[in-house]
Amino acid sequence: MIRVEAALDEAGLLRSCRVEGHAGAGPKGGDIVCAAVSVLTRTALQVLSQREGITVRGEAPERGIVRIEIDYTGPGREFLSAAGAFLLEGLKSVAGEYPDYCTMHISTEE
Repeated sequence: MIRVEAALDEAGLLRSCRVEGHAGAGPKGGDIVCAAVSVLTRTALQVLSQREGITVRGEAPERGIVRIEIDYTGPGREFLSAAGAFLLEGLKSVAGEYPDYCTMHISTEE
């Protein structure tokens, strides 16, 4: 089971995302749930880390674990809003379509 934990700030912008586990929906190298989550997460990490005004700290200490923390300043706010919404909508879609293999929880920082 893949578990996705995302945290939004008071403005609704993505501040962190943690993805842990293995879907087990198919053989290694052929698991579409794992592939979908991996592509969404890795692409978001790469795109956000290349944007001015956004600082991304990410780590993948072992297979099946990805942690991302995001800070932003004014110039990065609009892009983070769009990229974060895209990532979360994609992950929600995967969790909704494959609930036996992926769960998602979104919290708001206060």
